[in-house]
Amino acid sequence: MRQIDLQRLADEARFSRFHGVVLFWCAMAIIFDGYDLAVVGIALPSIMKEMGVDATQAGFMASSALFGMMFGNVVFGGLADRLGRRLVICVCIAVFSVFTAGAGLAKDPLTFSAMRFVAGLGIGGVMPNVIAQMTDYAPLRLRSTLVTLMFSGYSVGGMLAAVMGKGLIETYGWQAVFLAAAAPVVLLPLIWMQMPESLSFLARKGRMAELRRVVARLAPEVELRPDDQFVTAAAGRARTPDAGAFRALFGEGRGFSTVMFWITCFMCLFMVYGLNSWLTKLMAGAGYSLGSALTFVLVLNIGATVGAIGGGWLADRLHIKYVLVAMCAIAAVSLTLLGRPMPTGALFLVVGITGACTIGTQTVSCAYCSQFYPAACRATGVGLMLGVGRLGAILAPILIGVIVGMNLPLAQNFMAIAIPAAVAAVSVLLVQHGRSDLARHRAGQAPGAASTLQVVRPVQH
Repeated sequence: MRQIDLQRLADEARFSRFHGVVLFWCAMAIIFDGYDLAVVGIALPSIMKEMGVDATQAGFMASSALFGMMFGNVVFGGLADRLGRRLVICVCIAVFSVFTAGAGLAKDPLTFSAMRFVAGLGIGGVMPNVIAQMTDYAPLRLRSTLVTLMFSGYSVGGMLAAVMGKGLIETYGWQAVFLAAAAPVVLLPLIWMQMPESLSFLARKGRMAELRRVVARLAPEVELRPDDQFVTAAAGRARTPDAGAFRALFGEGRGFSTVMFWITCFMCLFMVYGLNSWLTKLMAGAGYSLGSALTFVLVLNIGATVGAIGGGWLADRLHIKYVLVAMCAIAAVSLTLLGRPMPTGALFLVVGITGACTIGTQTVSCAYCSQFYPAACRATGVGLMLGVGRLGAILAPILIGVIVGMNLPLAQNFMAIAIPAAVAAVSVLLVQHGRSDLARHRAGQAPGAASTLQVVRPVQH
């Protein structure tokens, strides 16, 4: 009788069509997510004009979804470890699609904010679960690349919102870009049929027949025997089955690094949402037309896509922590430069670099966090990090809105977004990488370590 280590099986699997299916649907979920997040910033100038709200009120309206996301990150991240990721992902997509469309029917700021709050629950809930899902199934040698490639869908969603916004808002009004958000609901049956459940969840729930089917797709070269047993922890790293996922975030010396991840996420999301909510307005205030200002949003998200994928590629080949530190430092410099006078071509370049090292940095930090924690508490760890970090996302539109309302020089507006980048560089630097699950897995693949897909032991009777 054999025991097969599911995590090692996933770590050493060859990339296949199965991985492509997981990547595709996780990326699609993030694209939908990114669209729903970016659509408010795209439509904000038009919403302010039609509803007659000032910059401070608009900041609170933009933050309403972020309050929901804070709860969604924590609640749905934890629920997925109990109910299964596939179910939670589908529920979250349905919630944010329907209620974002509902916000497009709102006639006043209060109704708009309420709809966006509920949509935020779904937006926040889907993020930690698709990150954990992709991390669980991605081969170790490609893990950061695949997670960041998947998460770059966030920027694709932002670009989609910018492209659609240029035409829809001018032709049909700001409501049209919100109503378009309902479209992903029709894809839910396909997601349910094609998205596999997580390996650790199936093993914990004793759903052996389904687990065997998934393992056969994940590693078809492994011949399963009828008496095979599956384990979810590598030898020497067994965890007590009754240990809570939350407690595990602070166990085995991970507590300090957990707090550092929270601080990093707070600062990164402050940068991301400060830019997403106010870049269009700031550029319009600097004398650019609505079309040109939306083009800056498009360039920002193109840069974010390049930064996310490039950062993930570097993280699989260099040290992920130091890749992140460098990206945070570059973000601080580029944000500072945005407020300085420069030729339009140079400005587009700086905006692209800013997208790469703000939104891209947040993407790589999620990839790092998901690999820091063991599979049994991965969704909880990423969800709690995003939940705490969401406070920065909530604060940014409000604080930057207040600063915009003060009519300060453009440079000071961007400086308020640049300072958190420097703080994030320090907090990432303080993460204790040696405590991470990633470091332990890489040590297990070091020369001389066992590299077989299967951990074979006699079962004690």
